[in-house]
Amino acid sequence: MNKEELKKLVFLEIEKNADAIIGIGEKIKNNPEMGYKEHKTAALVKEELSRLGMSVKDTLAETGVKAKLCGGSSDITVAVMGELDAILCVTNPDADPITGAAHACGHNAQIAAMLGVAMGLAPFAEHLGGDVCFFATPAEEYVEMAYRESLSEKGRIKFFGGKQELIRIGEFDDIDLAMMVHANGDTPEPAAFIGGGSLGFVAKTVRFIGKAAHAGSAPFEGINALNAAMAALMCMHAQRETFRDEDKIRVHPIITGGGEIVNVVPANVTMETYVRGANVSGIEDASAKVDRAIEGASYAIGAKAEIRNYKGYLPLIQNEALSAVFEECAKEFIPEDKIYHGYETAGSSDVGDLSHLIPTIQPTMGGYFGSLHSKEFKISDVNTAYIIPAKIMAATVIELLVGDAECAKRIKAEFKPILTKEKYIKI
Repeated sequence: MNKEELKKLVFLEIEKNADAIIGIGEKIKNNPEMGYKEHKTAALVKEELSRLGMSVKDTLAETGVKAKLCGGSSDITVAVMGELDAILCVTNPDADPITGAAHACGHNAQIAAMLGVAMGLAPFAEHLGGDVCFFATPAEEYVEMAYRESLSEKGRIKFFGGKQELIRIGEFDDIDLAMMVHANGDTPEPAAFIGGGSLGFVAKTVRFIGKAAHAGSAPFEGINALNAAMAALMCMHAQRETFRDEDKIRVHPIITGGGEIVNVVPANVTMETYVRGANVSGIEDASAKVDRAIEGASYAIGAKAEIRNYKGYLPLIQNEALSAVFEECAKEFIPEDKIYHGYETAGSSDVGDLSHLIPTIQPTMGGYFGSLHSKEFKISDVNTAYIIPAKIMAATVIELLVGDAECAKRIKAEFKPILTKEKYIKI
């Protein structure tokens, strides 16, 4: 069977399962879970992959799920990934009323599309010259730092990002190429954004320590930690003109605790921030300036600051050869004038870490109203969000693995990793 015949059969299989794929995506949307807590979503993924006859590994890095579809040869493996977690967005209409979690980043569509690929390819595995790994990864959103710190203290995780942790424990050791898709906000029509990067970042938590006193009768006896935090914010803002345009630095702090009660001078104030950038040197420079701003502002007020820096994510470097294969497959479903190149996002993702180790892509796709992480974000069309990405990724797998998987093997051979796994873990 040639690859075009195989694609037609796989597309028909996806169409036959379209209602099930959409139903999965909607069920996940209605049951959003935060990172390293995605137990219901992981159980659903395991159930669907098991139903397709695959042997499934689960509870990887807490909630990750992984299954392999064995082709005619096992010389090379392509991973199709989706992310399990939601984001906190209490104003989104689909937010969980208790936790505030919402799929305002489209991860429910990623999982549905990934499972759609599995449904399409499963009956035809013997026609593939390599294996396909279906991988649902946890905790892409780098949030709820205190919870992740608690998991780390218990020895359950070491790295805070899901793919980071999966790399560390060896679950990507058997994967040669990887791909996934992501929602592109404010793009209701079918569209694909190919080859654009994303920013890396360092995450920080800060505790400003002052001295409590009665805020009405004796404020002069206290040291106002909230004033130190506010001064630190102003000092951070004053650094912005020193950031180089080409480094694309973004600093966006929030105060997570501003004092206990109104009539006591705040003695314990907490803050979180990211320092994002397009390259490691720019991030390191900006991170040092932010630390200096925090420390200097605290000194001026007479407070102390405890800063904890966490290694965030590396910038995404999309593999050009793999992107080209995806683009050719996308042309069957998306008008060429709606395929965009080099679209850069100021967001960050742990898929960037993986891209430093193996050939990796994460095109972004249309099918959504509203911007990411907002109350307006929602799917504009279920076929565009769930089914078209499944067909494009399935076609990409076929192009990579048809025959003796020559295409996948060539991309792997030409790829020059920026980091080895050992060096990645060390840094």
